[in-house]
Amino acid sequence: MPDKAAILEKKYTLAFILVASLFFSWAMAAQLNDILIRQFQKALELNRGQAGFIQTAFYFGYFFGAIPAGLLMRRLGYKNGILIGLGLYCAGALLFYPAADLRVFSLFLVALYIIAFGLSFLETAANPYIAVMGHPSTGPARLNIAQSFYGIGAFVGPFLGSVFIFSGVEYSSAELAQLSPEQLEQWRTSEAKAVQMPYLALAGFIAFLAVLIGFSKLPKLNEETEQNPDSGKTGIKAGLAGLFQYRHFRLAVVSQFFYVGAQVCIWSYFIDFAIELDPDMSEKGAGKLLSFGFLTLMLGRFSGGLLMQKFPAHKLLACYCVMTILMMLAAILTTGTMAITALWLTTLFMSIMWPTVFALGLRDLGEQTKMASSFMIMAIAGGAIFPPLMGYIADLNDNMQLALILPTACFFVVLHYSLSGWKPRLDKQQAEPQTLPSS
Repeated sequence: MPDKAAILEKKYTLAFILVASLFFSWAMAAQLNDILIRQFQKALELNRGQAGFIQTAFYFGYFFGAIPAGLLMRRLGYKNGILIGLGLYCAGALLFYPAADLRVFSLFLVALYIIAFGLSFLETAANPYIAVMGHPSTGPARLNIAQSFYGIGAFVGPFLGSVFIFSGVEYSSAELAQLSPEQLEQWRTSEAKAVQMPYLALAGFIAFLAVLIGFSKLPKLNEETEQNPDSGKTGIKAGLAGLFQYRHFRLAVVSQFFYVGAQVCIWSYFIDFAIELDPDMSEKGAGKLLSFGFLTLMLGRFSGGLLMQKFPAHKLLACYCVMTILMMLAAILTTGTMAITALWLTTLFMSIMWPTVFALGLRDLGEQTKMASSFMIMAIAGGAIFPPLMGYIADLNDNMQLALILPTACFFVVLHYSLSGWKPRLDKQQAEPQTLPSS
């Protein structure tokens, strides 16, 4: 039964590895944005609020790509959806080269939008594919382990960005004022072009991954059979009306919106936060510190997946939410190294939130899993809304710590989901909440 079900059956091993590699690939793109936010403040002369629109373009790409991705995959299947997503990802990365030559912020935003539009296909395919790759009771554990690959990519992206994009040449406002117009233009041009080779290399890697997956055979999974064999007995017809009668699904979408908003705020401005609280810290140092924080994301998701074999997923989620809120309060109320460390540790405690809410939200949805996954991916739009707001709050008050109040408030929404929102219930039937098996 559920408690003894294997996290991954041997017949799915190769498919699991290939699909899990996608988590690595989109993590690099997402977390390189954290480097770009700092880099473009220099190269394109942006303030924090303006730089935050990097995430707006990126996460709106997710928002607008999710439904087309879900509809296409219902016709074409998971594998073809993945290949379309990788093609768009590669095209967006290639667009960085002319954007850097022209130094036009709007062209960079278009490139990021195309990348994220492609990533919406990858996430819409990969998350539910992993979730239904076995018994539903082990779905949260399996998805957390797969998402640990995200932690590796999230480490590699900003680490390489710190090495190959950050030049190490940093000027204060006073020093910039001393530069001649020609020297200033030359410096900004050099900083803009620093993104060209890293994104060309990224495009090459994605093309290779597409070829690898294209020539591999991925097993077809039947969500209705794998996820909920009795879904046909619910009396809820397929379609959006039926889908949104699942309370746990609706609340999962809301929870993901606020979670992603908080997560992206923290990672986007971590470098600025660290430099503000420790003036001796360099951009390269702060970038590498951020990248090592993503190793805790990997460890947190992998260990979280194993812990869910002993503890119910929603209870573990609640514990991690409480710890994240405590770390956020410490980052706001303390100073110096202690505040930086507290904010750095939030990555560890955020680790299981996205995959756990995702898996819990897809429980008992049967044949509607693909469409439900699209709405869950659309909730990533929280990452488009909150970072510019946080940037403008920081600019208005010249205080990064005060701006952290915004993401802190978002985590209370996730906490509510972990305490009561996760319980599967059909509004139409007003059924008694079912008890999720321990994962």
